[in-house]
Amino acid sequence: MSLKDEFIEIYQKNITREGADKLLEYLTSSKSDFFTAPASTRYHGAYEGGLLEHSLNVYHCLADYVERERVKNTYKLNPSAESVALTALLHDICKVNFYKTDYRNSKNEQGVWEKVPYYTIDDRLPYGHGEKSVYIISGYMRLTREEAFAIRYHMGFSGNEEPNNVGKAFEMFPLAFALSVADMEATYFLEGK
Repeated sequence: MSLKDEFIEIYQKNITREGADKLLEYLTSSKSDFFTAPASTRYHGAYEGGLLEHSLNVYHCLADYVERERVKNTYKLNPSAESVALTALLHDICKVNFYKTDYRNSKNEQGVWEKVPYYTIDDRLPYGHGEKSVYIISGYMRLTREEAFAIRYHMGFSGNEEPNNVGKAFEMFPLAFALSVADMEATYFLEGK
């Protein structure tokens, strides 16, 4: 099964609220590069299909995290399968149509100059990171407050957010902390160099 097929299967099995079909229709259309976009310009997933792979990695990390006994019993975190799939698979939807390929000159191994491709940012909706993902998803379907905060603060303390707001969001919405952990696990352990 291809990564695209895996994504669509998980999405359709778990995300069933009104509007979910329209968002998936957009993601699979020629108007979106979700399935071919990189996840970054030079860090994790800086290659074609990196965003798709990262989204699936975050999903699997989050699904594993919320199944832990301590998480369920001590932390009392029991999100629905829909919330897990929605927040993990779509947390970086803000990166759709966000990167473009450009070229620069670089010397190859023989010392000859050649044009090599690299990714640059072409942000046509400069609305932040997590908040842009919430905004885009909300145009198709309604999010719960916990889902919205989880996606908004999925970068945790490594983003540009006010640290007090991150901490408060994590206290109020445990799914936000869990998604942040899953995102970091995928980024640094599954996709790290």
